[in-house]
Order: sequence, then C-alpha cells, then structure tokens
Amino acid sequence: MNYQTNTNNSTGYEQPSLGDLFSNLSSQATLLMRQEIQLAQAEMTRKATRAGRNAAFIAAGAVIALGAFLAVVAGLILILAQWMAAWLAALVVGVLLAIVAGLLVQHGMKKLKEIDPAPRRTLETLRENKEWLSQQV
Repeated sequence: MNYQTNTNNSTGYEQPSLGDLFSNLSSQATLLMRQEIQLAQAEMTRKATRAGRNAAFIAAGAVIALGAFLAVVAGLILILAQWMAAWLAALVVGVLLAIVAGLLVQHGMKKLKEIDPAPRRTLETLRENKEWLSQQV
C-alpha cells in the first residue's frame, strides 16, 4: 500500500492518508464477506449431510417395513390362523407391522426436525463483524 506521508502530528510518525485507510477498510471488508460466505457454505453443507443421514433413517424404516411385510406376514398369519380366523390373524399382523414402521418413520422425522437449517455460527460472526466495522468507521 502506498501511504502518503503526514507528519503534521506531535509524534512525527508517518500516518496513512484517509483515502488509504478507507481503501484498506474496503478491501478488508470485502475479504471478510468472502470468508463469511465460505463459512456459511461449509456450515450448510454439514447440516445438509446430517439431514441426508436422517432421511436415510426414514428410507431404511420404509424398506424394513416393506421387507417385514413381505417376508413375515405370511408366516405369522399362518401361525395365528391356528388359533383364530385367518382374516383376523392377517389383521393383527398387519397392525403390528404398521406400528413398527410408524415408529421408525417417527424417529427419523424427529431427528430431521432437530436440525436447525440456519447457519447460526455464520450469523453470529456476521453480527460480530458488523460491530467491528462500526467501531472502525
């Protein structure tokens, strides 16, 4: 940076001109904003990864429910049909499997709702940067 010499002070030291100070402030503010955007992107990527992982719980619950329905239903119905009507056995097994599937989906949805999509750390540093900038001007 080119600083103009200003020795009109009591210390005799060189001071940067007002234009240089504003130029420096502007370039540092631009750099700061770029870094804040990068921080927000990184934070949102982490949150999206967590959301995807929890969405996998929901999908796994659905696949397990379907597999359980296809693989176990026939056997359970046949076992229960020895003590009750076949239609009643099918109804009991279907209700039990629906409860298990619902619990898995509910767990995944609960975890998904716990994720705060806002980039909180970035917002906090933006507030801090705003305070810093206001003190500099």
